[in-house]
Amino acid sequence: MKEIRIHARAGQGAITTAEILGQAYFQEGKYAYAFPHFGAARMGAPMNAFVRVDERPIRLRSQVKNPDYLIVVDPTLLRGFNCYLGFQDNGVAVINTKEGLEIPKPKGGQKAYLLPANDIAMKTIGRALGNTVLLGAFSAASGEISLDSLNRSIRDRFSANMADLNIEAAKQGYEFIKSRIQNPRQNEVGLAKSEK
Repeated sequence: MKEIRIHARAGQGAITTAEILGQAYFQEGKYAYAFPHFGAARMGAPMNAFVRVDERPIRLRSQVKNPDYLIVVDPTLLRGFNCYLGFQDNGVAVINTKEGLEIPKPKGGQKAYLLPANDIAMKTIGRALGNTVLLGAFSAASGEISLDSLNRSIRDRFSANMADLNIEAAKQGYEFIKSRIQNPRQNEVGLAKSEK
């Protein structure tokens, strides 16, 4: 079983992000379970969404404590919370950030891929909601799902014009991370070096 934890603030679309990701896995014939966790919080409060994926039906219904993958929608959460808590030793994180923003470094074999998802979304969609950009980046960084499956899931979620814009945003996130993987010297916003 693979587990993904999404860190965001209420109102930033983390639940939709989890649903799109879960649906993309389903498109590939896997069992997926997406669900949120939040308290009696209002807009802007920290919250999590989770996705579990397996080849067999999933019965586990608890929060994800030891994720294989992290998606951080709001990088300000890295300052006040330990988003890496329980993160698997060989885990992969995709973090929405801007150049120059201080990001806690992963440890050991963990990898953190950084990209300006909100900036890409603003240029592509016209709104600074980088969720589908992050999903495209997740596809490239993890190799877990294909961009085609992700695009089908996005098309199922959004109306025609918004689907096209979000598919382009996901493609740009995918290409951003693919270019960093192929040319690791582009690390200023790309791959965060781990601390041994």
